[in-house]
Amino acid sequence: MFNIGIIGCGNIAEKMVETVKGMKGAEIYAVASRDIYKANAFAEKHHIPRAFGSYEDMVKIPELDLVYIATPHSHHAEHAELCIKNKKNVLVEKAFTMNAPQAKKLVALAKKNNVYLAEAIWTRYMPSRTAISKLIDSGIIGEARYLTANLCYSMAQKERIVKPELAGGALLDIGVYCLNFAFMCFGNNIAKIDSSAKLSKKGIDENESITVYFKDGRVAYLTSAMNARSDRKGIIWGEKGYIVVENINNPNAINVFDSDDKLIKSVKIPLQITGYEYQVIEAMKMIKAKKIESESMPLSETVFVMQTMDKLRKEWGVVFPQEKKPSKK
Repeated sequence: MFNIGIIGCGNIAEKMVETVKGMKGAEIYAVASRDIYKANAFAEKHHIPRAFGSYEDMVKIPELDLVYIATPHSHHAEHAELCIKNKKNVLVEKAFTMNAPQAKKLVALAKKNNVYLAEAIWTRYMPSRTAISKLIDSGIIGEARYLTANLCYSMAQKERIVKPELAGGALLDIGVYCLNFAFMCFGNNIAKIDSSAKLSKKGIDENESITVYFKDGRVAYLTSAMNARSDRKGIIWGEKGYIVVENINNPNAINVFDSDDKLIKSVKIPLQITGYEYQVIEAMKMIKAKKIESESMPLSETVFVMQTMDKLRKEWGVVFPQEKKPSKK
């Protein structure tokens, strides 16, 4: 049995438990929280064998094959580093870290300790990714020249989204999906990026508009927001038609239309447990093969995405408290 431990007991941890329960060959073996009562309640609710009131204690047990980090963005680097230093394979919820320097440090540490490290951005692992790429490459819409992608949710009440100290903001939580959608479709050979964002009173991005210009002439128009609900579509435009992806955050339909807006092809999306299973399946496969990174989301690509988001935040003036340099006296 492939034993998984979870750091954090929030909603996303609940979803991972639901996922693994529906899988074969894996189980959630342990859960850890800074609050032992919370960990015990979570473990009892989900019939998890072991609960810990200390992350440090959990990562020291030998039974774990993988640790899934389900804490806020602000703590991903700290918790991943703890796992890696204890020779534990790690799957880190997106956004991978708070910024690119943290990501680079984790990558170097994982290589030094020879442990698997990957970002749990589920859309990179889903079968829909391959389906979309095949459609683009097939020429069914001619040369794919442009795409649009939007992802907006009403989440302004969520603490992890609105607090700068938790590395909040729309970009790291949902804008990251728009960027990944663009890079999965068009690659990462970028010429330049134009963008604008509206900041909250606390100085984090509430919404943003991002235009990515690629060196081959293609363009991606991306929109994300944390205080409105959008249709979440991704549309890839070609000279002969267009591909519509329903919900770029978890595609449930992919339809192709010709230049007369006639539906010419539909791709069936496989039934799934939650959609999280694909990243776990890949982690299991890579770890058993003694590989230290994902094939679907290589660490170099994770770092690239983090670097892109760092540049965007710098342009907007979004700086998290942990990133601020102490003033000289």
